[in-house]
Amino acid sequence: MAACGVGLLTRLSLRVQRSQVQRPLRRLLSCPGTVAADLRREEQSSGNAETGSEDRTPKKRFSEVQNERREQAQRTVLIHCPNKINEKKFLKFLSQHGPINTHFFYESFGLYAVVEFCQKESVTSLQNITRTPSLGPEAAIPFKSRYFNLKLRNSVNQTSELSSIQCSNQSSPSSKKLYQLLCCAESVDDQLNTLLREFQLTEENTRLRYLTCSLIEDVAAAYFPDCAVRPFGSSVNSFGKLGCDLDMFLDLDEIGKFTAQKTSGNFLMEFQVKNVPSERVATQKILSVIGECLDQFGPGCVGVQRILNARCPLVRFSHQASGFQCDLTANNRIALKSSELLYMYGALDSRVRALVFSVRCWARAHSLTSSIPGAWITNFSLTMMVIFFLQRRSPPILPTLDYLKTLADAEDKCIIEGHNCTFVRDLNRIKPSGNTETLELLLKEFFEYFGNFAFNKNSINIRQHSFDSGNVILFHDFKSGPNQ
Repeated sequence: MAACGVGLLTRLSLRVQRSQVQRPLRRLLSCPGTVAADLRREEQSSGNAETGSEDRTPKKRFSEVQNERREQAQRTVLIHCPNKINEKKFLKFLSQHGPINTHFFYESFGLYAVVEFCQKESVTSLQNITRTPSLGPEAAIPFKSRYFNLKLRNSVNQTSELSSIQCSNQSSPSSKKLYQLLCCAESVDDQLNTLLREFQLTEENTRLRYLTCSLIEDVAAAYFPDCAVRPFGSSVNSFGKLGCDLDMFLDLDEIGKFTAQKTSGNFLMEFQVKNVPSERVATQKILSVIGECLDQFGPGCVGVQRILNARCPLVRFSHQASGFQCDLTANNRIALKSSELLYMYGALDSRVRALVFSVRCWARAHSLTSSIPGAWITNFSLTMMVIFFLQRRSPPILPTLDYLKTLADAEDKCIIEGHNCTFVRDLNRIKPSGNTETLELLLKEFFEYFGNFAFNKNSINIRQHSFDSGNVILFHDFKSGPNQ
């Protein structure tokens, strides 16, 4: 789980035994044998361009992507469906409330549909015809959300009309399937791109993550009408793997701020508020209330834990409908800024994410990382190692953080909690690398480089692509999770 206070972008302390890092690759990503013709390699996804043929189309800023995804989620509903339904009639019923932009089905403790309308008003229209269920001797807590339960009228008479629904995959491939796909690959580069394609978050999974945050925002908005619940970490930084946890934070920064229309005259209006000793106490109180609300009234939220005395107070819960394990923090804008930087690094060159996913796969196969808390190297640390390594190529594949800062203008200036988190946000202003090395060569060189790295003396510094003696965390300005 992501937690606050861990240094990002940094001279990262990497205490790993050299013997572990130097374990031979031995063609881990290349499996012997043959497979049937119907298992031939699928077409590479659009994000896996060949080396040296980077997409030159304008790239969206991180903030633009987040705003579009959030607006998209606000027009979306989540519906628990019968195991078999007539998809055509289902969509026809929903389209009475307005045109549908897109939809998909998935399975998680039953069959679910994610339906995105073209307009927000369609969601309100659907809510207005939805009733609170009658539960006989039990009582239902009325809560008007965008999470619905669909039932069939006269289901006995509709049996002949029911059909199986094609569901979107929300989990990583099995070892057997991965083995077969890797065997079908024609080169090591193809194998590494296959790993990326099979493990990365799908479009549907990404939509579901933003929808889950939006549903939690609906609960929090009962107390803070202008709040936002924003995902951060692996869900948005482009390095997330299918099945990874969903980290989100309650953003209250916009509440109570002055609007563009300033009041005139000699009077100034302020909200009456309750004072507490510190921001930490305020965060604990806010999360305590939101956690209690999720536990008592939040549909699909189970196993709610309020971990308020942690270094970064949080509410941990499972969202049963989506299948995500969630961590909710408050006002964690530094974590979102760190996610933006990693998103930029992942978008600058098609080789970055492929290399990161492959190194992570190798590390898990050799038990260097684990989902169980302990003295393991983390996925976050491995990502920093790859970024640092790519900064030191000749010519560099990735720019340093200091260089990104030199490209920043007044609009990019960002000070969070007194820390300078400024770097250029427009990806199109960063000149593409002239490096054309293959993924196969980069993977080989990565292991050679860190196989001879003095981990007991040095740590890495992605600000200046240099390494420094000692175990000093340089860029503690950004709070971020070790498991991103």
